[in-house]
Amino acid sequence: MKIVGIACSPKKGKTTAHALEECLKAVQTAVPAMQTELLELADYKFNGCVACGKCVKEFECSQKDDFTQIITALDDPALAGIIVATPVYLGGMTSQCKAFLDRCVMFRRNGFRFRNKVGGVIAVGGVRNGGQELTIQAVHAAMLVHDMMVVGDGKPTAHFGGTVWSGHPDGVAGDTFGMQTVQNLGKRVAELAAKIHG
Repeated sequence: MKIVGIACSPKKGKTTAHALEECLKAVQTAVPAMQTELLELADYKFNGCVACGKCVKEFECSQKDDFTQIITALDDPALAGIIVATPVYLGGMTSQCKAFLDRCVMFRRNGFRFRNKVGGVIAVGGVRNGGQELTIQAVHAAMLVHDMMVVGDGKPTAHFGGTVWSGHPDGVAGDTFGMQTVQNLGKRVAELAAKIHG
């Protein structure tokens, strides 16, 4: 079984990736047998969906760009869950996140390949209440369209997902509450994925 984390920041190795790394550590702490993989979209160059319809006929995209590498990682039979992490830009997800989600339509159109995979979301905002929950819900909507099993961060925080404050005076690591929601999300995704796919 494997959980794939997708960091949707245009900046490699920054706060969004750090939060996702902490989440994936919690996955492995909760279920040691669970493998994890982190993909940073900053490493890839691809456009949004152009609605050409090619993937309606076959599991292939007409755009020959770096998204083909992401397809390979997500079309793994061992995939049990996906955790998407995005910065909050103007109250919503990044353009990289939106492009990623839109291009994933090919998984829906070719047998609902994400069906029953566990989905979780982390949003990183510049202020404590900077649109994190709204952003998480927007990503949840895409996951629900794939017929995924969407979870929040579980108890004891138990809200929409990981909500991180990158502008904390002590840096993202100093956001104790935010880091707790991220860790709780990893644990919740891992435990449910193990129950469904174990």
